[in-house]
Amino acid sequence: MARKTTPLSDTEVKSAKPQDKLYSLYDGAGLELRVTTAGNKSWLFRYKRPYLDTPNTIKIGTYPDTTLSQARKLRAQYRELLDQKIDPAKWIEENDESRRKEISTSLADVAAKWFLVKFAAVGERHAFNIRRTFEMYLYPRLGKLPIKELTAPLVIDTLKPLESAKKLETITRVCQRLNELMTWCVNTGIVQHNQLAGIKAAFIAAKPVNMPTIKPDELPELMKAISYAQIRIVTRCLLEWQLHTMVRPSEAAGASWDEIDFEQQVWTVPAERMKKKKEHIVPLTPQTMALLDMLKPISGNSPFIFPSERRHNQPTHSETANRALQRMGYKDILVSHGLRALASTTLNEQGFDDDVIEAALAHQDKNQVRSAYNRATYLERRRKLMEWWSNHIEQAATGNFAMSGYKGLKVV
Repeated sequence: MARKTTPLSDTEVKSAKPQDKLYSLYDGAGLELRVTTAGNKSWLFRYKRPYLDTPNTIKIGTYPDTTLSQARKLRAQYRELLDQKIDPAKWIEENDESRRKEISTSLADVAAKWFLVKFAAVGERHAFNIRRTFEMYLYPRLGKLPIKELTAPLVIDTLKPLESAKKLETITRVCQRLNELMTWCVNTGIVQHNQLAGIKAAFIAAKPVNMPTIKPDELPELMKAISYAQIRIVTRCLLEWQLHTMVRPSEAAGASWDEIDFEQQVWTVPAERMKKKKEHIVPLTPQTMALLDMLKPISGNSPFIFPSERRHNQPTHSETANRALQRMGYKDILVSHGLRALASTTLNEQGFDDDVIEAALAHQDKNQVRSAYNRATYLERRRKLMEWWSNHIEQAATGNFAMSGYKGLKVV
């Protein structure tokens, strides 16, 4: 006849003292309290594995973190599994793995993996902006949630305060980047479908806003403002460099001396610094070469043509030109990116070839074969266009300026 085990009491468990060797107190139905010689107490559950009929032991927890009552509840749960021929050890292992997967597929964790892929194809500034989008607008409420639990209503509710604050363009960017992440998750098997597709439709659509710029006949006033502005020489040169070369603000601000070929008089912007990740060659004119000569004594000991004021071994910020324009009175009238629009409008009005203008602006031709051909054949034609544009800027700065009767040749 099997010996009957008397259940333990809380007092017995609490008062159990260490002895010369390890021993156990039994509560019955497989539950025991093991006491070590150091006085540590652990709950164990002993059972026979279904089908195999071999003994096995599971550690339930330690006392007093796991109380007698809690240990009994776990024993009852394991007994129910055994009645269903389920091995409790296997069940625990599978559930732990499931929990680990849920943790590893939280929005923040998955986004970190996606960043490694995404950031390899974008510039440093763009990568920073993408990361900040998630950190500011998604992580505070959704970062720890498994990505499978990100439902459209939940995300929409999270972004609604942005709509109330009239930050419609921000909502557009958040939705776009979140959907790009979800597409990556589908492609990598993390989720079966994109449950956030179309969430942008739940918000008021942002009205497209063109970059503030000025009219071609306002160029002389701009050159006068740059000339008299209370700004650093390096910043003044940066504004003129960007205006003459027609590049984007970040491309101009990050220009380095080793990108300049003084002999061939060209500036080669490497692919990793370009928006479309395609190397861009800019023919340099006498005016842009003169700017480099002016800057050589100032920043020649820095790797960068336009170094930061405080950190000489770092480039100036891409917003430097914008801040200068604001101080010059051009707030909401002209931004540094609008200098490209000014150049494009002027050159188109003067009758220059559209394709040559687009190539000078580093706009990507959707036809890849045509794009490769254009890049190879337009360099000399672009040099003539750039020389005309630089001369035009110089005339605007010196007062010898007339828009009428000064047309460019369409053959250029």
